[in-house]
Amino acid sequence: MATAATAVKMSPRSTGYPSSCKPSNTSCYCKPPAAAPMSTLCRSAVSSRGGPTAGRREEEEEWRRYLAPERLEVLAQLEPWAEANMLPLLKPVDEAWQPADMLPDAAALGADGFQAACIELRARAEGVPDPHLVCLVGNMVTEEALPTYQSMSNRFEGTRDATGADGTAWARWIRGWSAEENRHGDVLSRYMYLSGRLDMRQVERTVHRLIASGMAMHAPASPYHGFIYVAFQERATSISHGNTARQVRAHGDAALARICGAIASDEKRHEAAYTRVVAKLFEVDPDAAVRAMEYMMRRRITMPAALMDDGRDADLFAHYAAAAQQAGVYTASDYRGILEHLIRQWRVEELSTGLSGEGRRARDYVCALPEKIRRMEERAHDRVRKEPTPVPFSWIFDRPVSVVLH
Repeated sequence: MATAATAVKMSPRSTGYPSSCKPSNTSCYCKPPAAAPMSTLCRSAVSSRGGPTAGRREEEEEWRRYLAPERLEVLAQLEPWAEANMLPLLKPVDEAWQPADMLPDAAALGADGFQAACIELRARAEGVPDPHLVCLVGNMVTEEALPTYQSMSNRFEGTRDATGADGTAWARWIRGWSAEENRHGDVLSRYMYLSGRLDMRQVERTVHRLIASGMAMHAPASPYHGFIYVAFQERATSISHGNTARQVRAHGDAALARICGAIASDEKRHEAAYTRVVAKLFEVDPDAAVRAMEYMMRRRITMPAALMDDGRDADLFAHYAAAAQQAGVYTASDYRGILEHLIRQWRVEELSTGLSGEGRRARDYVCALPEKIRRMEERAHDRVRKEPTPVPFSWIFDRPVSVVLH
């Protein structure tokens, strides 16, 4: 999973990125400025008596309906389908690439050969511009928070791995998906270490803090909402790593391009799996599926590394997202493009049979959203463009990267 920035002068929330707090009617989850008193953090989500607002209660009741026995039975009946349509998208271990395949191997090359290979790797890495290094680190930090994502998947009722070694197709998918994802952070971390261009202690501290902080997610126990979220995220990750691969290749780093390309290819397979299961939910339970999609899109798809923190920059995620936008690694246009793609894949516009009034309104909202985002982009581009601001990143020894902040 990976993340990035807004393409134009839009609210970060309008493109899936947090500002200082979550959207209205949800609990505050982003790290507040250090000076913010605790009493001010979630005022919009708490009543004068300190309890949840009526809006928040209604929101929770809405997604908790998806935990009703009849909804979970849908997932139980789909297990044979998952066996046949999701598990084949995992590669057998003996056929999967491993980090050792991508980088110099001291045991195979010997001391002199390993030293020569590392010198060559570092020489090529010197050509990668700082903005792309920042994006690479942000992507790697996101990948390294895998324990959080496996925990997230195991919160989905009806599809979780209850014992840690369940034999269900859903449980085997979670473990197999996690095993493939585990290679991504590993190989990026090893490359960064060998490149000599990054402050690895700061990078590692950022990973440590992110895993400790976790991530907040809308409708955290609903498989309907969860699968929609992960389908979106996997496509975003594939785009981000794919763009990084193309750009670093253009700057002469073929080894890093190969690594990012391999990760992007994995993410495409994972995207296919989650896109398939949501398509199946649209087929067998269209009203619930489209209402779950509307619920998630109305609250925006919040990126999984939104709580990243290096201990120095209180707005690190926003700055990383701005750098990704500036570098063209992941943009607000990409966010809109993913939404348009999923609407086509799940044939949302064609839905009619089996929809309630709420379902029809949800369908209409989702289908109108890409054009709304497009108009916001156009209006923002028509405004006076802000001057870039130099922002130091601890990951690259506090060297500044010029980004446009909104």
